[in-house]
Amino acid sequence: MTTQTITATAKRRRPFDWGMALRILVLVLVGALILGPVLWTFSTSLRPPAEGLTLPPSFIPLNPDFGSYAEVFRQLNMGLLVLNSALVTGLIAVGQMLSAALAGYAFAFLKFKGKSALFSLVLATMMIPVQVTIVPVFMLIRGMGLSDTLLALILPAIPTAFGTFLMRQYFLGLPTELAEAATVDGASPLRIFWSIYAPLAMPGLAIVGILAFNFHWNEFFRPLILTISEQNFTLPLGLVTLQGNMGTGSISVVLAGVVLSMIPALVVFLFGQRTLREGLTAGAGK
Repeated sequence: MTTQTITATAKRRRPFDWGMALRILVLVLVGALILGPVLWTFSTSLRPPAEGLTLPPSFIPLNPDFGSYAEVFRQLNMGLLVLNSALVTGLIAVGQMLSAALAGYAFAFLKFKGKSALFSLVLATMMIPVQVTIVPVFMLIRGMGLSDTLLALILPAIPTAFGTFLMRQYFLGLPTELAEAATVDGASPLRIFWSIYAPLAMPGLAIVGILAFNFHWNEFFRPLILTISEQNFTLPLGLVTLQGNMGTGSISVVLAGVVLSMIPALVVFLFGQRTLREGLTAGAGK
């Protein structure tokens, strides 16, 4: 009997792996639950408005129609809304990366009185919902003369308790010998941060930036409270005006706007997923 025959016989006699099949089935079901609403949204956006609420609904449109997307651009100033959202989310992401890096470095390496208590206080703020703090934030913004401006959305969102915690844990995983050697050479703590630890912490900073961008791109509550003028609306707030189409049965127009709003966040995730994965893996390895 040849070697190839023995190998083929062994493969035929290999028992079926029910555990692997069960894991694959669970992953398929979870994937369907997660992607199902997204695919249904995209599918419905391609239906003519008259077919948007037909029962039973057809998952795949028989005659795809992109007219709903043109209607979104006709009813909304998409250029202004996307520009406002990109400006707000971009500056928040950069600001959170910078503030989280500095605060995380201070809590990880610097020694000062009350550090543990202050860090515990920072973590405690993660349990406070934004609805609780929105009134004092609004009064503070109004006192600064920034009411109904994009800065009213940017400045309060730059401090990040989660980002501080994440970067502190990341810095704690880096070797302390680098800071000791730099201190012997006469480097200041700020110089050690910028020249040594900040470049090493880029994967962790990428995680903070990507998560901040995806969260604040879809943020609705704060822009609803802190902005009034339409020229300062972000994309999620501008999409609310499409709800008038629900009264005429044009749900396809509403969902077309939802699909358009998902594209920038999806692009950021696709381009940043490698960095995000490497940052999470590096953090786990430490």
